[in-house]
Amino acid sequence: MKLVDIETVEPGQILGKTIFSSNGAVLLSTGVQLTVYMISTLKRLGVTTIYIDDPMFRDISHEELLSEETKRAVIHQMSETFEQLRSGKNFSSKAIGQTVDDLLEDVMKNQNLMIQLSDIRTADNAMFLHAMNVCMMASLVGLNMGLNMIQLKELAVGALLHDIGKLGAPEVQEGRMHHAWRGFDLLKNKREYSLLIAHVAFQHHEAIDGSGAPRGLTGDDIHTYAKITAAANLYDNLIYPSGEEAPLMPHEACERLNAYSGTLLDHEVLVHFMRIVSIYPNGISVRLSTRQTGVVVGQHRGLPGRPVVRIIDKDGDDAVGYSEIDLAQHPTVFIDSVLS
Repeated sequence: MKLVDIETVEPGQILGKTIFSSNGAVLLSTGVQLTVYMISTLKRLGVTTIYIDDPMFRDISHEELLSEETKRAVIHQMSETFEQLRSGKNFSSKAIGQTVDDLLEDVMKNQNLMIQLSDIRTADNAMFLHAMNVCMMASLVGLNMGLNMIQLKELAVGALLHDIGKLGAPEVQEGRMHHAWRGFDLLKNKREYSLLIAHVAFQHHEAIDGSGAPRGLTGDDIHTYAKITAAANLYDNLIYPSGEEAPLMPHEACERLNAYSGTLLDHEVLVHFMRIVSIYPNGISVRLSTRQTGVVVGQHRGLPGRPVVRIIDKDGDDAVGYSEIDLAQHPTVFIDSVLS
């Protein structure tokens, strides 16, 4: 499959990756033939890019940390949890715990894979996909940092619920009205939860240099769980911004995070984070320093900036074959720019 701008999609093309609704149900399944109505609906829902099935890239391995079943379950549970809170009801700690157990099982089983955030967002599912991605990334970083299973589950629950204080939050968030305070107040009263879980929501906007919110904590006053969640939260927000800011490509987001090392973000956490994230995810189009254009089709753990790129050989407008360049084997060739 290949990642393309929604504006370039034509009726008759085949969807390459499932799109979820806000409650975890399948909105459009992999393999569906796109119609004018479907494309128009996706645009109306705020979708800007999608994966399409391209014969030249059908064999691309796109292994993901979480299974589709786990993703559906997480999105559904978060939708249900937020709806319960909006209705003034208490949410189920047991249900959240089971969802996190399933997510951690996938993370541990696939821990050698690199993070590639490829789920398509709509205006309706964005909040839940954000929570899922932050939890997934934080869990993998925690695993790589040597956290035990009790610590991993505390981290994962806190990361999944890090933005729970945003429900009903005022537009201007200051002092006790900041969503971090609100999230802490909500989670600290859950007797089933360690107070450290509440502190993930409380501290995920704090900064190492003291410039964060809501309390301006510094360095070691910020818990490791919150430091990990802060990096995952910022990375996801840079790639999928909720405001007017333009989204960054993964390599740009990684550069931004590295620029914040020691100021907003913890250096040690960033070292581990950069080892697990794919800078150039499979399916994106790139231009090489050789002036050739192609699509990323493979990754190297430990060498995120040196993927495998497939170059399509053409006779006029017709594709007649392809060749592949493994940048790990060609040190003088590099990615000059990302095209999509």
